[in-house]
Amino acid sequence: MSRLQDLGNAGTAVWLDFVDRKFLNEGGLQKLVDDDGLTGVTSNPTIFEKAMGSGDAYDEGFAAFDKAHPGATAMERYEAQAIQDIQAACDTLLPVYEKLDAADGYVSLEVSPYLALKGPETAEEAERLWKAVDRPNLMIKIPGTDDGVRAIRDTIAKGINVNVTLLFSIDAYKKVAMAYVEGLEERVSKDLPIDRIASVASFFISRIDGKIDDAIDAGKGGDEAKPLKGKVAIANAKVAYAWYEEFIASDRWQKLAAKGARPQRLLWASTGTKNPDYPDTLYVDTLIGPDTVNTMPPKTMDAFRDHGTVARTLTADVDDARHVLAEAERLGLDLDGVTTTLVEEGVASFSKSFDDLLKVIEAKRPK
Repeated sequence: MSRLQDLGNAGTAVWLDFVDRKFLNEGGLQKLVDDDGLTGVTSNPTIFEKAMGSGDAYDEGFAAFDKAHPGATAMERYEAQAIQDIQAACDTLLPVYEKLDAADGYVSLEVSPYLALKGPETAEEAERLWKAVDRPNLMIKIPGTDDGVRAIRDTIAKGINVNVTLLFSIDAYKKVAMAYVEGLEERVSKDLPIDRIASVASFFISRIDGKIDDAIDAGKGGDEAKPLKGKVAIANAKVAYAWYEEFIASDRWQKLAAKGARPQRLLWASTGTKNPDYPDTLYVDTLIGPDTVNTMPPKTMDAFRDHGTVARTLTADVDDARHVLAEAERLGLDLDGVTTTLVEEGVASFSKSFDDLLKVIEAKRPK
């Protein structure tokens, strides 16, 4: 049994943060399902930009679409190819979805990043993509911005699975957790089923340490802050999970659970280690626990398969995690400001990737 299978058995589902047509066509995803117990896939505009912008794997698809839809926009051309990839990934994972009775086996497709600050339009886009892909194991990715919270609630209320993305702060996570609950409660009030609706809350990890470590290296907090390097992001995640454990024990959640509701799992995203001084499996090893997901880029997945460590780490040393966050606040490292900036940067980054993606697709249009 591979270490990745051990990770899944310890409660942290293994998802792949990557999609590419050649990889799908050559059976790469199926191999990960068979050999490593993979149970999910995530995508985003940056991933599709890299996939469609390099090589010729999509040329045939573009040509066929252009023949059937002359004069289509770059957005329409992108979407047609992205939907094909997502459908193929969903089909590969459908046996997992069915075996686990809808508890896992999901593939995520993001709404347009241009809508990150437009709640009503986001909800409409989510429903449109849900219908276009037409797979029960699809998750629609919606940014966890203030504007996205209502869209998350409304999308869940329609019975659509949601992956809430771009979460950095515990307060933002609590808001989207409540949005999930409110969407389920609306369905209950209408006597609609809730037992096969799934959601994850994607908490971004390494980017937090990137910002905090840079501030410490620049002298913020003085020598007292140096021991906090590489610890704040993990502490932030552990405290978020502690809140999750408290909430699912609450009467409000238990009423929904009695009707078959599934918890909104915390998903650890941005788990590739960017600092070469840190172990390359740091953000996997330290965040292992029940009802969680870790979505890894291929490089991190390979590293964990080779030398990762499986242990119940997520619920260990939570008091120490709280102390780390308290020290970060005392020393002026401004985690709240960092997380706000990271959301803004994340929205801008995905929008830029989408801009670049559409330019690449336009460049591939036959002259």
